[in-house]
Amino acid sequence: MNKLLITGVSGFLGWNIYQLAKSQWQVYGTCYSHYNLYSQQNIIKTDLTDLVALKNLFKTIDPSAVIHTAAASKPNFCQTNPIESYEINVTASMNLAHLCAEYQIPCIFTSTDLVFDGQNPPYSETDPVSPISYYGEQKVVAEQQMLEIYPATAVCRMPLMFGMPSPTANSFIQGFIDNLQTGKELNLFIDEFRTPVSGTMAAQGLLLALEQQVSGLLHLGGKERISRYQFGLLLAETMGFSTDLIKPCRQKDVVMAAPRSPDTSLHSSKAFALGYQPLSLKEQLSLIPNSGGNK
Repeated sequence: MNKLLITGVSGFLGWNIYQLAKSQWQVYGTCYSHYNLYSQQNIIKTDLTDLVALKNLFKTIDPSAVIHTAAASKPNFCQTNPIESYEINVTASMNLAHLCAEYQIPCIFTSTDLVFDGQNPPYSETDPVSPISYYGEQKVVAEQQMLEIYPATAVCRMPLMFGMPSPTANSFIQGFIDNLQTGKELNLFIDEFRTPVSGTMAAQGLLLALEQQVSGLLHLGGKERISRYQFGLLLAETMGFSTDLIKPCRQKDVVMAAPRSPDTSLHSSKAFALGYQPLSLKEQLSLIPNSGGNK
């Protein structure tokens, strides 16, 4: 079997790809801060910002392809820790691009819908980027640098994602489920819109991009534009919770470290034409057990 290296395998998306890819690939993963939680022989503690360490990893594994999901992906963290997050989001990405170019292997990079300011949705691959947070800015720099270093890179912009957690990383719905199970109210934004998909659907899209040898930009959003509030109602209905606990609030009334885009819905017809076919949100939610996540 060909060897697939997935960076950030302890994260929510990396873990989902790891689980899905095992039937087709000999899968290797990197993680860093959560390494002690893993006993698998093919998950390797690696500092991706250390080019020498990364070169040694490539020499040891000799991968046939790379999916790069490792990131400092919390916008508020990036806003308050710009130097540390830049190393993870940009420096590590450039290191990987250099090595994938040297080995001449497929490189899939997971970027974000937050490269857009939310003023002119839905966004296609041809729309100009317009980030308003450090996280969005760092992802834009990583996209541009990786494509400059290695034009064969597939830059896959990911939407908001949900699903079963990894052993160390929840998706945003685990907190929702915990609240609903304990009868607590959930205040959710009526003025923030995305095109979410489950981790499983996202992983399918990324493996499809790898299989189809995509290069350049590709959007992997879902087919439904929905607010956080509408999503919460749908989750409650699908999992049998009371919708009375879901209360509307406005993003613009909540002060956060990182500015938030109001609508980063992705136009993903290019991916759909390749065979990426996310299920409806209701179908995706119905596949998730209604249990909370990591405590």
